[in-house]
Amino acid sequence: MINSVYLYLRYVSISVRSQMQYKASFVMLSVSAFIINGLEFFGIWILFDRFKTIKGWSFAEIALLYGMVNVAFAISEAGTRGFDLFGRMVKSGDFDRLLVRPRSTIIQLLGQEIQLMRVGRFMQGLVAMTWGITSLSVQWTIAKSLLLIGSILGGACLFGGLFVLQATLSFWTVESLEVANTMTYGGVEATKYPISIYRPWLRRLFTFIVPLAFINYYPSLAILGRPGGYPLLNWIAPMIGVLFLVVSFQVWKIGVRHYCSTGS
Repeated sequence: MINSVYLYLRYVSISVRSQMQYKASFVMLSVSAFIINGLEFFGIWILFDRFKTIKGWSFAEIALLYGMVNVAFAISEAGTRGFDLFGRMVKSGDFDRLLVRPRSTIIQLLGQEIQLMRVGRFMQGLVAMTWGITSLSVQWTIAKSLLLIGSILGGACLFGGLFVLQATLSFWTVESLEVANTMTYGGVEATKYPISIYRPWLRRLFTFIVPLAFINYYPSLAILGRPGGYPLLNWIAPMIGVLFLVVSFQVWKIGVRHYCSTGS
């Protein structure tokens, strides 16, 4: 276990050093990501400037939801890039090289590329979340603070699990299916707003099938003291993301056992 952690940190170190060889490129990509996401947040502000609230949720509360999901997704997208691009490895046959190495394929893919440019989305989401928090009259406690941090980390795990499942499909489809992006990138867009605004079948999907609602919606109910949700699940929401990632890794192992090289 210690050896695997050391290997992963070595992978991270190599990836970071290689990207920092082009510092200007890193800065421009990060700033552009910050601006693009900032314009998107500005669009949400325009919506609320016209309608004031959505289903009883204010702009500051939406800023909290928006910030939580964007920070979580930025962490996940930066750390699981190897799984996001895995379809290309299967198609080219490069995955065969990972299999002959005496190390876990999961560790190798996690450390394949750490995208530093995602710091732009991360910082923009953090700014939006901070503004939302300071604009709300929330009685912060240690429990609520830990729930907020845990929900972001749990959300990163949940998105990571979705990327792993997307990669696992490549064992049977050879190339990643774009439809899987509806649950990753599409999931980010859907969870920027409270799931209470969606139809019942979609709320059940985001709660019991693909538990995206546990990234920010249910924890925010506990943080803001709003009624609704499931009182116990609201507080243990971060564990749902961790559990989802663990299950996703088990599904990945099944896919590896059924892998047949493309012969490229």
